[in-house]
Amino acid sequence: MKRLIFAFTLLFLTFSVYAQVFNEKLSEEDFSKLKNGELLVKNINFQKNMSLNKEKILLGENLFSEITKLSPKYLAEVIQFKPYQGNEDLPARLEETLNNVSDYAGIPYYSEHSGKWYDLYKSAEIVSSKTDGEKKTIIADLIMEPFDYVNERIEITSQSEAVLYIATNTNKLRYLDKFDCIWPEKMKICILLFRDGDNWVLYGLGGANVPRIPFFTERIQTSLINRINTFCTYIFKKF
Repeated sequence: MKRLIFAFTLLFLTFSVYAQVFNEKLSEEDFSKLKNGELLVKNINFQKNMSLNKEKILLGENLFSEITKLSPKYLAEVIQFKPYQGNEDLPARLEETLNNVSDYAGIPYYSEHSGKWYDLYKSAEIVSSKTDGEKKTIIADLIMEPFDYVNERIEITSQSEAVLYIATNTNKLRYLDKFDCIWPEKMKICILLFRDGDNWVLYGLGGANVPRIPFFTERIQTSLINRINTFCTYIFKKF
């Protein structure tokens, strides 16, 4: 009986610690993996399945507002913890990495469909850049197969212990140059960095509001989500 009470108490304390930042959508198993430094990748499909408590996080409301506007039909989370000690300057380093858009070209991407490695972006160039207070806005041109040309509006908001990156397509995307599949402002890749006690939390979120297209829906979904996961994973592993 004592062991059962001890186990329940430990479970309650563990849950109460991470429940401040995460909700019940993040399982105990998921949380254990994160505490061990593992990278967690989840296809969650819809906004209601996000594991964050937006009220408890710096810039969390901003992130949720963007996803609400997107109303995605496909959505994925990528999460990893980094120790705060020894990484006190992580916000500045992350911001610098995300600002270097030209370095996005050449990010390795593995295609499950073909079983081969490709470049996530064949090219990536900054068209314009401006800073207004704590927000920087970058307009960039990228080539991402099989969607070809992508014009993105990249917004990076920086605070002392939080960074929010939001990349949104501003042009219509075509799939294999056969048909239009993503309309402007209908695809987003987001990265939120915030501090939670002794850890930094890197939280990646990406999705798209894509119409259902007979015979191609699953292929497009897989292509999009895998590319979003690849970008977030690549950025996280740099730190």
